Order: sequence, then C-alpha cells, then structure tokens
Amino acid sequence: MKYIKRTIEEELRKRLFGGKALILYGPRQSGKTTLVRHLVSGQSEGDVLWLNGDNPDVRARLSGISTAGWRLLLGTRRLLVVDEAQHIDGIGMGLKLVTDELPEVQVIATGSSAFELMNRTAEPLTGRKFECRLPPLTFRELVSARGLFEEIQERERRLLFGSYPDVVAHPGEEPALLSEIAGSYLFKDIYALDGLKKPSSLDRLVRALSFQIGSEVSLGELSALAGIDIKTVDRYIDLLAKCYIVHPLGAFSRNLRNEIKKGFKVYFYDLGIRNAVIGNFSPLASRPDAGHMWENYLIMERVKSNANLPFPPREFFWRTMAPQSHEIDYLEEAEGKLKAWEIKSDRNSSAKIPLAFRKAYPDAETEVITPRNYDSFLLN
Repeated sequence: MKYIKRTIEEELRKRLFGGKALILYGPRQSGKTTLVRHLVSGQSEGDVLWLNGDNPDVRARLSGISTAGWRLLLGTRRLLVVDEAQHIDGIGMGLKLVTDELPEVQVIATGSSAFELMNRTAEPLTGRKFECRLPPLTFRELVSARGLFEEIQERERRLLFGSYPDVVAHPGEEPALLSEIAGSYLFKDIYALDGLKKPSSLDRLVRALSFQIGSEVSLGELSALAGIDIKTVDRYIDLLAKCYIVHPLGAFSRNLRNEIKKGFKVYFYDLGIRNAVIGNFSPLASRPDAGHMWENYLIMERVKSNANLPFPPREFFWRTMAPQSHEIDYLEEAEGKLKAWEIKSDRNSSAKIPLAFRKAYPDAETEVITPRNYDSFLLN
C-alpha cells in the first residue's frame, strides 16, 4: 500500500527549521517513523543523523552529552532525528543544547510514551518545542487516501481490526499482525517503567477494560475484576492513557442534581488491539458487543481527530441517576459551546436526545449518529 498522508504532516513541514524542536507522540507501530522519514525525504542522506533510543549504545552515548559532543556527532548534518527518545536519560537537556547552541540543526524526536517523554522534555524544552500526536490512521486520513465510499465499505473491518498502518496495508493478515503488536510492542514502555513489578496485573486490567467498553466503570469494580488494589488500578489506567492504549471519558455535570458527577468510561484507541486482547475477531453479526464497539469506534475517531487542534474540546459522556437513568454517549465542550451526540448502531434508529438533557442545556447542539450519517460526524 502506498504511503497515506497524515493530517499533521503539513503543519510539521511548515515548522521545519523554524527554531523549535518537533516532538511527535504516539503508540508504537502508529506510523511515527514512517511519517518522519517522509518528512525528511527531501534532504540528502548525509544531512540527517538518525538515532534510536531503543539502542543501548545510543542511550549510553547521548546520556549527559555536551554541546561539543553534539558537534562531533552531527558534523555538517542539518537534521537530527531521535526515535523512541523517551528511553534516553537527560534527553530533554540534550535536545535543548542542540536547539539553543546549534540553531542551524532541526531536531525531531518521537516517543511512544507521552508520560516518559513529556517528563523528560517538559522543563528543558519549555518554549523551544512544538508537540503533536500521531494515533493509528484516522477515518479522515483513510477517506483522503481512498475515497469516502471505499472507506465506508470498510466499516466492519475497522471495527474488527482497527487502523494501525501495517494492519490496514495487509488485508487477510490482521489477526496475526495485531497479536504481534499487542504482544510484542504496545505494552513494552509500560512494562519498562520503574515500579511495574507484575506485568500480569496489568494484563488482567487491560482484559477487564476490554470487556467494559461503552459501560460506566468504577475503580473498585475494576480492582475486583483484575485482582489488584484501587490505587494500582488508577495508576495503570493513567499509564495506559499516556501510552495511547486507552482513553478515559469523564462524566459531564452542570445543572441537574441527579447527574452522575464522578463516573467514567474507558475506550480503546484502536479496536483491533482491544479485540486482540480478548482474542475475538468474529463478525459483527454474531457479537453481543457490536453496539459498544460501534460506540468505541466513533468516539475514538473523534478524539483522534481532535488531538492536534490548537484548543481541543473537553470530552464527556452524560448520564442521570436512577430511576430515570437518561444517557448521552458523547459530548464536547469548547469555547463555551456544548455539543452532544447519541450513538446508535441501527441505521434506522428513531432514538432522540433525552428531554431532560434538552431542558437542562437548551443551547447545546444535539444529534443522533447512526451508520447512515456517521461520516459527517467524523469529517466535520
């Protein structure tokens, strides 16, 4: 399959040699290295120094490196790429030296753990970096590459196998590829973090979350399901979110006394990974979780598209307590405006936005999303 242009590419290209380090976050195998290679393809090979933080020799060489050391390494090169930079001690200060002392050199760094790389670059590179996020391929990117009708035809495949670039590029090989990504790559950074002594505990939690998509969960419930204490559950979910594996969605509450205020849901960035975790790639027609998968897909496609906006909206779900238990699947709040969507998997659904919500928030824009109109939800 030919290269699929990523939405953030033009913004990155405009910022080349603009005096700031470019920092690209995203899960392993989401296409970060491919994007950067495409971004620098116009440069001669001798102009680019490419270093990989997974390499122990690179980590040893860059740890505590001085300006003189950078000059020696770079020579006359004008581009420095540090892949998987989160593994390198002191990388923030190292990249600051290049940005400050060697202004003719453009720094590009990638990382699959936002937790680690943000921590390592936050203070040293304050005001000296441009950050962006690269999730697996988005609906918008696939439509741009293939056409709207063609991508709509792939809807069930996306719900079963997700949209990691290598998975999209190799139809028929999806289960094997996803098992490899989930088993060998995706959790690597979390397992490596200090304090994570029992990977089996994380595995149990991820599996528990896999069966809870679309449902409100509590730390106590997840603690019981995974057999680990509540504080560890909370920490693991935070790490999973910062490594772009899951995305917690909090409850929206403002006007009604019986609105849920502290609940949350957890969705998977990529349904292919979720289905690999539970070992189920069965067709949608035979699945009791098909409706929740549809909800996960639409919400996360929207979240992925919002990620690189200058001021992304805040994202929520909404529900009232029993006995009414009215619910709306997804809300966005930005610039004082509220939008709400109810998501249904039946294309002929006659569902409506709950009257309780419309009365409480009369200025909110509302819509019901089905397979009939979901493309406008994801492209607008």
